[in-house]
Amino acid sequence: MAAAIIAPSLPAMGEVYGEGVLIRLALTITSLAIAVSAPAAGLIADRTGRKPLLTASLALYATAGTAGYFVTSMPLLLTTRAILGLAVGGIMTAVSALIADWFEGAERSRFLGYQQAAASLGGVVFLPLAGILAASDWRLPFWLYSAAAAIAAAAATGLTNERPEPKPAHKQKIPNQAIAIYAMALTATLIFYMAPTQLPFLLKSLNATPTTIGIVIAGSTAASVVGALLFPKLTTKHTTAISVALLGAGWLTIGAAPNTALITTGLLIGGLGVGLVVPNLNTTLANLAEPSQRGRILSGLVAGIFLGQFLSPLALEPLIQATGIANAFTWTGAATTAGAAALALIYKETK
Repeated sequence: MAAAIIAPSLPAMGEVYGEGVLIRLALTITSLAIAVSAPAAGLIADRTGRKPLLTASLALYATAGTAGYFVTSMPLLLTTRAILGLAVGGIMTAVSALIADWFEGAERSRFLGYQQAAASLGGVVFLPLAGILAASDWRLPFWLYSAAAAIAAAAATGLTNERPEPKPAHKQKIPNQAIAIYAMALTATLIFYMAPTQLPFLLKSLNATPTTIGIVIAGSTAASVVGALLFPKLTTKHTTAISVALLGAGWLTIGAAPNTALITTGLLIGGLGVGLVVPNLNTTLANLAEPSQRGRILSGLVAGIFLGQFLSPLALEPLIQATGIANAFTWTGAATTAGAAALALIYKETK
């Protein structure tokens, strides 16, 4: 759910608080807070264990999320949204570290694929539900965050706090390969987030209705579910290059599309690629990290993904202003496809 659950409420929120950048910031400030807090969460996960971080973050998630129902000012709402981001950073980091602790090899890849599929499926389920609730009262979707309270109780009673053995002999550094993966995650997310931030305007120019726009964008999330479920069967050396190539091909298709049907096709192709790339990068990092530094290593991926979400509309605005939305998809698709070809060559050289 995280930030997007209030997207259907934004127009009504604008009527109450006034339309402008602050309303949009209510959606994006959560992603920024996740990116900023994730590294600290990784350090806590490694020093105190996964369970304390997870249970505390889930409780904070429920509290800060539902607080939006009660607040009556925009500054206070933005504060609760930022705190929600801190909680999400803790949850995602703790969960990724737990998966890396519990599973190895093919089992780890399989479970990380399931994790990404569940995350994508959450968008398919909760966004329409939020829309139904918002149609009755724009504040009601905030109550969906309360589900985290039940999960916090389950984590508190069902998990043991198993801490990895530290290695005090030398200070561990983040490997250069991990930094490259963070940059790749940030770039891929920055490009993929053109779907929710730019595609509605392109579809509107083709006379698509709001209902059609919602269905088309939800299709990318559904395709991500398929990609994530396919990931355990495609764990080869070239999985990253394949997933990036699919994203590039999808965006090239959107850029050249004369109608909604072809745009949908491109979005499905791109969503399939993202469904593959996230668990693949997660698996690579989990295999790379020592048990005592998994929280810190994996937190960088969380930071990269959500920083990409926050930066996407800002970083791509000059390109869109210069070329238009459709051509911006073409240019980013071409650059992404070229990046996939470069990755394939790198992997071939290191074979």
